[in-house]
Amino acid sequence: MSSESPALERFQSPGKGRGLRALRRFAVGELLFSCPAYTCVLTVNERGNHCECCFARKEGLSRCGRCKQAFYCNVECQKQDWPLHKLECSAMCVFGQNWNPSETVRLTARIIAKQKTHPGRTESEKLLSITEFESHLDKLDNEKRELIQNDISALHHFYSKHIEYPDNAALVVLFGQVNCNGFTIEDEELSHLGSAIFPDVALMNHSCCPNVIVTYKGTVAEVRAVQEIEAGDEIFTSYIDLLYPTEDRNDRLRDSYFFTCDCRECITKKKDKDKLEIRKLNEPPSAEAVRDMIKYARNVIEEFRRAKHYKYILCELLEVCELSLDKMGAVFVESNVYMLHMMYQAMGVCLYMQDWEGALRYGQKIIKPYSKHYPLYSLNVASMWLKLGRLYMGLENRPAGVKALKKAIAIMEIAHGKDHPYVIEIKKELEAH
Repeated sequence: MSSESPALERFQSPGKGRGLRALRRFAVGELLFSCPAYTCVLTVNERGNHCECCFARKEGLSRCGRCKQAFYCNVECQKQDWPLHKLECSAMCVFGQNWNPSETVRLTARIIAKQKTHPGRTESEKLLSITEFESHLDKLDNEKRELIQNDISALHHFYSKHIEYPDNAALVVLFGQVNCNGFTIEDEELSHLGSAIFPDVALMNHSCCPNVIVTYKGTVAEVRAVQEIEAGDEIFTSYIDLLYPTEDRNDRLRDSYFFTCDCRECITKKKDKDKLEIRKLNEPPSAEAVRDMIKYARNVIEEFRRAKHYKYILCELLEVCELSLDKMGAVFVESNVYMLHMMYQAMGVCLYMQDWEGALRYGQKIIKPYSKHYPLYSLNVASMWLKLGRLYMGLENRPAGVKALKKAIAIMEIAHGKDHPYVIEIKKELEAH
């Protein structure tokens, strides 16, 4: 988004508020713009695997000499990160095992610190500044307001030493802004790496038929076209997982972002019939039985999401998946999205337990319906092909492994770009085998 001849502009999108619009044509796979993180935070589980500053994944990272918790590529990365790491370094030493602020609290602490040191506009805010973020405070219910107050308490508890706090009202606004405008950074298999603020990326509105996709190169967000874009077209990304049927997608959008989508997909509901397909039985289930099973599926998905936050025994989690698949399988076909959701969870548990054959069995069932339900260039489909390819290679099935990895690369070259480190790495995996 250089000032010489801008290819994109901010504009008022009818019925949507601010938006981003193309001023020239973009081909599929073309980079529209990149945006460095205003600030970001590496998730605690990835410490030691990734550099705390640039998120590079490598062996032999150097540890912070004080807290022994943060790891860096080199002295340059450590120095660059120190103004933000110092917010946590001494606190981690003092609190020890009891240091456990949420990622949202950690990210917000960094925003407050950065706003003090960089009061002007940054490289990440060419079209939208953080102060312009929507907070949607007027739409928050009591539960969401209480969660924000809990976050504010945690902020005061863990970060009292190095931060000058704004007043409580300003903190409520800031947490509201972070909740609606924060991004999660994921790796090539969609494992969670951390959270970040990308103001210019947050300018894009949502559609369930997006024409761009956001990927990450370290702590830089990159936005590429996944459909042909003409001059004058609005740029749309997707805020949510697009696997689910229209009603579920809009429930999620209303709960997290406070709007209902009116894109082509939501109006026609064209994919819903396939996504919610039921078994063809001699006696088809009644409409009520189908409704009850959808309700059960939504509840079990929510229960499983909660269960993952607690220290459940993994084989118990696998049992929950298998029992729910059995029950849903009486009404739903295997390609039904609720079946796919629980298969995906089961596959994740198998991978964690290093049951490679079990993971492969689930992945093989998932991949074909995924390719049908998701848009053409989908990170969910690419990451599933990638997982399958790596499983096949590990289990000595080279022909199937090569085929799956090539499928992943074909999508990732469009979504991530041909020169992305992940794409180069997977090509090396192919050569090594």
